[in-house]
Amino acid sequence: MIRTDSHLHTSFSSDSDTPMEEMVLAAILAGMESICFTEHVDPDFPDTEEPLSFMIDFDRYEAECQRLKAKYSDRICLLHGIELGIQPHLGQDCAEIYARYGDRYDFIIHSTHVVDRLDPYYGAYFAAYDDPKAAIRNYFQVMLKNLQVFRDYQTVGHLDYICRYEPAPRTPFVYDDYKEVIDPVLLHIIEEDKCLEVNTAGWKYGMEDPNPNRQILKRYRELGGRKITIGSDGHAPNQLAYDYHRLPDFLKELGFDSYLFFEKKEPREIPL
Repeated sequence: MIRTDSHLHTSFSSDSDTPMEEMVLAAILAGMESICFTEHVDPDFPDTEEPLSFMIDFDRYEAECQRLKAKYSDRICLLHGIELGIQPHLGQDCAEIYARYGDRYDFIIHSTHVVDRLDPYYGAYFAAYDDPKAAIRNYFQVMLKNLQVFRDYQTVGHLDYICRYEPAPRTPFVYDDYKEVIDPVLLHIIEEDKCLEVNTAGWKYGMEDPNPNRQILKRYRELGGRKITIGSDGHAPNQLAYDYHRLPDFLKELGFDSYLFFEKKEPREIPL
């Protein structure tokens, strides 16, 4: 059993209403050894159907994390970070956030949520394209730009996030259809000595694989990628460590034998 979770959200993120302490207690009950909160920070998030800001009160977040760390220090290792949503024009904004608050955090996830002022979670993004493949291809092209404008992170979150929200009937994913736009992303991650997240929310969304899928993970290994982190992307206690029992065999079949967990941005290698 994998007993760490490096991607969790609570009521400090505007898409969760779970009190942080409730998530801590659920983790203890589940026998977790370490968890890392990674609340959303998405500067310049566009208007959506729901009034979500995806920004946090940095000081209140820090205070609650420190309170719970002290309260439960004998029962679980509590760490905290942020999931930073990047857009190509936000390099300076994110650099300023990092300069002001970055020293507080154990772990930073670099994620692409918004593309061309649209979040693919909502239907308008795919509706702007005649071909879903073109929409997916554009997502990876924007992701590469995002990776180039902000480099102070440890892992790249849910790399094929876009595929969660492709409208039905979902097109079977074939890596060769996107090789020319995904290979540069994977090579950039490897060259920057960063990690690729394995995010089990793909299973939560009814997909065959976690995010990214097995084809992307296989290609990452072929290109020389070795470093992965693991997170559930849980927004509620019942999503903590989601389907973790499936991960060891899944990852070993792809050639991975360990993953990384970060404390004060320093990696700890954990065997599968």
